[in-house]
Amino acid sequence: MTPDGPIPDELKPKGPLRRGWTTGACAAAAAKAAYSALLHGGFPDPVTITLPNGATPGFALAEQRAGDGAACAGIVKDAGDDPDVTHGALIRSEVRLLPPGSGVRFRAGPGVGTVTRPGLPLPPGEPAINPSPRRMIEQALASVRSSPDALVTISVPGGEALALRTLNGRLGIVGGLSILGTTGIVVPFSCAAWIDSIRRGIDVARATGLDHVAGSTGRTSEEAVQRLHALPETALIEMGDFAGGMLKYLRLHPVPRITIAGGIGKITKLAQGRLDLHSGRGGVDRDALAAIAAEAGVPAADVPRIAAANTAADGFAIAREAGVALGDRIAARAWQVAAGVLGDGLPGDVPVELEIVLFDAQGALSGRAVMTPVRNRRS
Repeated sequence: MTPDGPIPDELKPKGPLRRGWTTGACAAAAAKAAYSALLHGGFPDPVTITLPNGATPGFALAEQRAGDGAACAGIVKDAGDDPDVTHGALIRSEVRLLPPGSGVRFRAGPGVGTVTRPGLPLPPGEPAINPSPRRMIEQALASVRSSPDALVTISVPGGEALALRTLNGRLGIVGGLSILGTTGIVVPFSCAAWIDSIRRGIDVARATGLDHVAGSTGRTSEEAVQRLHALPETALIEMGDFAGGMLKYLRLHPVPRITIAGGIGKITKLAQGRLDLHSGRGGVDRDALAAIAAEAGVPAADVPRIAAANTAADGFAIAREAGVALGDRIAARAWQVAAGVLGDGLPGDVPVELEIVLFDAQGALSGRAVMTPVRNRRS
């Protein structure tokens, strides 16, 4: 996924969706082809690898060359019907033999990033080739010769530019893309990469000693909450529609102060008990919004207008005309929902405070439930 968030349902292809292959699977297949060429003098094409689930896909080589003590193979990534930024990218693996007993070592070539911050699955200074792809590459080489000794350099031409469309920079991965994939298979529109980026963002914030993180539903609310609290970039978590996913991860990996920031419609959904805020999972319950408005003091004559409003923002405007700060009431309801998720299993000895803030389309503050301690519901 990209910083623009999950793809709207209306833009997804209709009918059955075709699966694809991760960058890690492509790198493993390319490394196996190159290693085979070094040892046996020929590139297998297509080259077959075994995935963690036992599947044995074949990959056609887009390029192959050998010389100067190394062999190199490239595979064009096919992400299936997933809108992956690396779909169509060339994943290139160069392999050089190392002295016996060296094992398999990894290096980042052009277009592959380097880890610079703690908190990620790899320590700073390591090439951004994740642990699962490393295991796939090692197993692919071991299928050619047991106990392989080789230096594997992964590169992605144009990867540095592609990385600008990912969250790598915020996570402290510089110089290019990450080589990813736990299963080797891309499931279209699964949002797995987006949810993983939320978790890695929290991990980095904790590892760098931050005591306050802010999850936002979009770019406007992110910029607004950053201004509100003067937060560094590493404290900003682009949770998108996955409020529940972020809160559930935070209760296992807590941070002392947590802000949930979003637009009027998204936070109203959260206030109504929704943890997946995507429009495709349902809209704002405007009858419920009208009932809350009535409780907040909106005149009876205006309550039906809120129930019939086109959007939650229109309902808020009606309440504002009546002199009622509906945003604070919605924020308080959203706080109760979020605190219920966060406190369900939160370690009893970890003090955590939670805040909810709403912003309008221009980034102006429209409602707030201030930082308040969350009680562990199981303690």
